[in-house]
Amino acid sequence: MQQIPDFTESELWKVKTTLQERYGEVVDTQIVDTEIRLSQMNRELAPCPAVYWEKDKCHLLVIKSGERSYRAQFFYNAYTQFGTGFKDFDDVSDCIVTLLQVHADHLTEKQKEEQEKEK
Repeated sequence: MQQIPDFTESELWKVKTTLQERYGEVVDTQIVDTEIRLSQMNRELAPCPAVYWEKDKCHLLVIKSGERSYRAQFFYNAYTQFGTGFKDFDDVSDCIVTLLQVHADHLTEKQKEEQEKEK
């Protein structure tokens, strides 16, 4: 099984700085352990480190899936999980920016749906 390295200080700095720029405040992040399938062909789950934070009742993750490989997702509960539409990123900055944009787009769409229901 492939050993996934921990996040480097540089990678963590990029994530935390991007979050602070996005939200306008320091965001409390945690390094957590996750298990993911590294490929669709592989049935085994591989342990991978991830940066985790919560914002507005949403859980967000940037997962390190290789030496220079990252994935991202956000979820509200076990039944409502969302990805970015990309399997892997080779740059943590691209990964976090894309995750934040997809999440913002999701929130905008959710607000539109709620406004339509009120009409």
